[in-house]
This record gives sequence, structure tokens and C-alpha cells, in this order.
Amino acid sequence: MSLTLSNVILHQLVKNGQDELEIHLRNQTLDNDSATDDLVAELHRIYSSKGTKGFAHFAADSEFAHWLKQFRQGELDFLTFSNQAVQRLQAELVKYPFAEAGTLVMAEYQSLATDYLFIGMLPTSHSMKVTDQLGISATDYLDINKMDIVARIDLSSWETNPESTRYLTFIKGRVGRKIADFFLDFMQAEIGLDVKVQNQVLMQAVEDFCADSRLDKEEKQQYRKQVYDYCNGQLQAGDEVTVKELSSELPASDNGTNFYDFASKQGYELEESFPADRTAMRKLTKFVGSGGGMTLNFDSMLLGERIFYDAETDTLTIKGTPPNLKDQLLRRLNSDN
Repeated sequence: MSLTLSNVILHQLVKNGQDELEIHLRNQTLDNDSATDDLVAELHRIYSSKGTKGFAHFAADSEFAHWLKQFRQGELDFLTFSNQAVQRLQAELVKYPFAEAGTLVMAEYQSLATDYLFIGMLPTSHSMKVTDQLGISATDYLDINKMDIVARIDLSSWETNPESTRYLTFIKGRVGRKIADFFLDFMQAEIGLDVKVQNQVLMQAVEDFCADSRLDKEEKQQYRKQVYDYCNGQLQAGDEVTVKELSSELPASDNGTNFYDFASKQGYELEESFPADRTAMRKLTKFVGSGGGMTLNFDSMLLGERIFYDAETDTLTIKGTPPNLKDQLLRRLNSDN
């Protein structure tokens, strides 16, 4: 991986005897050597591989953004900038009872001609190691794979297009740990592009285009499959869905209107490009539902062919049960009788 490290530093937030968060500041940045290069490269790799991320942008009065701009313009050094940032983070964290100790990593680097600032609270895990004398001693280490309080700022995008709402990305924390409640607040950032909403709007636009084009059932199924194949291909490649590119791969309606023009004229407010959402696009080709101890998942093309739904009685009829399920059912019926 081609990555050029400019600055990296660690600060710690620890709990004192009164269970209060205190800061242990490092008094100088880390040296740029093979160890720090490897650390930041691994942080970048793991962060990039994480699932769906949220998008955000700085509020107009963001003090953090002001400090960051001062640093980028040479008015603050990286050490001073990081000190101010971690002190602001501590002030934000003490508002929340679930705040935990951890190591704050801040790194400025370049990857594939893009400048980034990585900011993450890394959890510390305890383990054992074998000493040179073949004894056992306790050791602590940064558990990078479990990081979930992390944000990354695309500095290049922020500086060239400050009106964007997506230059800051963050990992959506686990249930019960709402990163937007404190980590984004510490940077005074606001939620920007909503990937899930964009995908839902795209799926609705696809359905409406099929209806407007008066496609028959098979044509609609084929159209949905083409959309799914494109979105899935982009997801697998790590690329975003580009609406104009998607439109070029889809047939136009009988009156010559292509999907891109239809979506634009009908006011669906789709971004030119956005990441694909696996859950949303799956609905193009499958029906999925669970509840009351039951989970159902079947290809949408089977509706009306082998699977029938009666809305009045809320009954689903399946013709042609999967062999392995049929075998289980017969075994249970025979054993019960």
C-alpha cells in the first residue's frame, strides 16, 4: 500500500481513582519510522474495509475545523493541534456515563494522492507474553481490529470543496454507543450524506421508472436485476454507484427517456454518486422478513409462480418446498405421530 506519513501522535484518556477521565498528553509527535508507518497503514486498511460508514461535514462555527485549518496553513504545529483536540474530546466525553478510557490516535498522511486526517479512540486489551527467560508477563496492546470510535477526514476534498457534505466519514458505532452523540460533537460536525436514504430513494426511483415505462412483469424483473448487478458490482469493487453510469447500462423507456433524465426531472434528489447499501439493493431481487419466530427469504421472481400471497387472509402459500426443508418437516411429522 502506497502511504506517506506526515504526522502521528498518541494521547491517552484514563480513569482516575474517582472514575473520572484524565488526559495523559504526549509531549512530542512520534518518529516517522517503520513502526509508525506500519501502524498507520494498518489503521487505514482496517478503516477502509469496515462496513457502511456515515458521512458528515463541519459546522460553520466548528472550533476543531478552525484549528485544523490553522494547522494545515502552518499557523499551528501538529503537537499543539492534537493537544487542543484531545482536551476538547475529554470535555465532550465527560458528559456521557458510558465514556471509556482509551488511546487517541491522530495521524496525517497521504494515500493515493489524497491527504487524510485519521482520528480514532483505540481500545486497549490485556494479554500475556513469553519473556526472554521463558517466563510469563502481562502486556497491553492496542486492539486495532475492534476500533469503532473512529473518523477520517478527506483533507483534499475538504480544502478543494468545502461545501461538500461528505468529506468526513465515521464508523457507525455499535448499538448503545452512538458515535454521533460525542465523537462528532467533539469535532462540531454535522451528519451529511445519508447512504441508506440515498439507496432507498434509488430503489423507489427504479420502481417508479418501471411503472412509468409500463413494463410487464418479466421486463420489470430483468430491469431490477440489471440494477442489482450494477450496484453489487460497484460494491464488490469498492466503488460508488454513479447514477449516470447506471443509467447508461439500462434500457430507455418507449418514449426515449433514460433513467437518469427520469430521476432528475421527477426530483428524486439523488446525489451523482454514493456508496451502495447491501440491505437496500437486496430488495431488488429478494423478499426478506422475520418476526414471531419465523424468517423468510426468497427470490422475488418466485412471487406469483411458486409463492402466492393473499392480502385478505394474510396467508403465504408455497408450492414446491425446498428438499432439505421438506425432509425436516416429514421427519418431525413422523416422529410426532
